[in-house]
Amino acid sequence: MTAQRTSIHGQWSSRMAFMLAAAGSAIGLGNIWKFPYITGQNGGGAFVLTYLVCIALVGIPVMMAEIMLGRRGRQSPINTLRTLAAEEGGSRRWQYLGWGGVLAGFIILSYYSVIAGWALAYVFRAASGMFVAASPEQINAIFAALVADPERLLAWHTLFMAMTVIVVARGVRSGLERAVKFMMPALLIILLVLVGYAMNSGKFMDGYHYLFDADFSRLTGKGILIALGHAFFTLSLGMGAIMVYGSYLPQQVSIGRATVAIAVLDTVVALLAGLAIFPLVFASGLSPAEGPGLVFKTLPIAFGHMPGGTLFGTLFFILLVFAAWTSSISLAEPAVAWLVENHHMTRVKAVTWSGIAAWLLGIASVLSFNRWSGFAPLAVVPGFETKTVFDLLDFLASNILLPLGGLLIALFAGWVMSRASSAEELALGNLGYRIWRFVLRYVAPLAILLVFLNLLGVIDPLRRIVGL
Repeated sequence: MTAQRTSIHGQWSSRMAFMLAAAGSAIGLGNIWKFPYITGQNGGGAFVLTYLVCIALVGIPVMMAEIMLGRRGRQSPINTLRTLAAEEGGSRRWQYLGWGGVLAGFIILSYYSVIAGWALAYVFRAASGMFVAASPEQINAIFAALVADPERLLAWHTLFMAMTVIVVARGVRSGLERAVKFMMPALLIILLVLVGYAMNSGKFMDGYHYLFDADFSRLTGKGILIALGHAFFTLSLGMGAIMVYGSYLPQQVSIGRATVAIAVLDTVVALLAGLAIFPLVFASGLSPAEGPGLVFKTLPIAFGHMPGGTLFGTLFFILLVFAAWTSSISLAEPAVAWLVENHHMTRVKAVTWSGIAAWLLGIASVLSFNRWSGFAPLAVVPGFETKTVFDLLDFLASNILLPLGGLLIALFAGWVMSRASSAEELALGNLGYRIWRFVLRYVAPLAILLVFLNLLGVIDPLRRIVGL
C-alpha cells in the first residue's frame, strides 16, 4: 500500500460533503436551461436514453479517473500531474494538462460570473413584479436594456464574483463545504417546489410527454453527438475542478459509488428542471424551442401571466443563482490551490488575486454585449467573422480546452498510470476495474475525440466527404 499523502488545504468531512460539492460543481446554469431544451429538440425520451448511455460510457469513467488522480496526488491539478507523472515514469510535460484545466476554469469563471450576474439581476426584477402582465415585447426590452448597459452588467458581475471569492476564501470545510451543505439542499427544495407549481399549471402532462416520450425518428446523428457532448460537459470534466475536489476526498470513500451518485443527482436535477419549465411554457402558449432564450425571455412571460408568478419567478431565479454559485466556487478552487502551494500565499490572498484577475477578464465579456458587440478580434479567420471576445473565450474554453483536457485525462489515467496504482486507488474489484480500464483506454477517448471534432465543426464536412 502506497503511503498516503495529505492535502495542505484540508479535506471533506464526509462522503456526503464531497458528493454535494462535486454535484454542485456539475449542476450549473446548463442543467437548468440547456438539458431540458436539447432533450425536447432531440426526441425526448430517446435522447434521455442516449444521454444515459453516454454518461455511463464517458462521463462516469472519466470522472472516476479525474477524482482518482486528485486523491492520489492531493495537490492542485498542476502539481498533482507533475508528481504522478514522475512516480509513474512519465514525462514532466503532463503537468501542462493541469495548466490547461486551471486555465479553462479561470476563463469560464470570468464570463460565467457575467451570465450569473444576469440571474442575480432577474431575482430582483421578478420580485419587484416587473414581469406581471408584461408582453413579449416588454420582456425582450427588459433583457435588452440589461445587457446594453455596461455599468449595470459590471455591477452584477462584481457582486457575483465577490460572492464567489468570499466562499472560497473561507477554506475547504468552513467555506466550500458549508456553502454546498446549504445551497444544494436549498436548490433541490426550490426545484421541487417549482415542479409542484408546474403540476398545477394544467399542462404538466404536456411537459412530461415532451421530455420523456421516446421518438427515435427525431434522434439524428447530430443529436447523438449533442448527447455525448453534454454527458461530458455536464459533469464539469477537464477543468481541474473535480480533480482538486478529489484531492480533498477522504481515503476510505469509494470513488466509484460517489461518482455514480453524483452523475445520478446531476441528471435528476436536469430532468426536474425540465418538468418545472416546460409545463409553464406550454400553459402560456409559448414555444419550447427557444433554446437559451427560455430563461431570460420566455419564462418571464410565463411567470408574468400565471397566478403566483411573482413568487415562483423569484424562486426560479434564486435557483439559477444557487446553481451558478456552486459551480463558480469550484471553478476558482484549482487556481487558488496552486497559488497557495507554489507561492506560499494565504488562502485569502490567493483567492483575492485570482478573483480580481477573473473579474478583470470578465469585463471584456461585459463589453462584448454592448460597446464591443461589433468587435470581432479574429474577423479575418473564416468561421470567426462575427465572434465577439465573449464568443472567443467560450470557444477556447468549451470547444478546445475542456474536451482536450478530458481526452488527456483519459489517456494519462488509462495508459500512463500503472494498473497497480489506479487499482489500489479505485478499489473496484477485479471485474469492475477491468471494465473501467477498458472503457477509459478505448471507448472514452474515441467518444471524446468525436465530441472534440464536432465542436470544432469537423464532423459535418467529414459526413459530406464520405457521403453520409
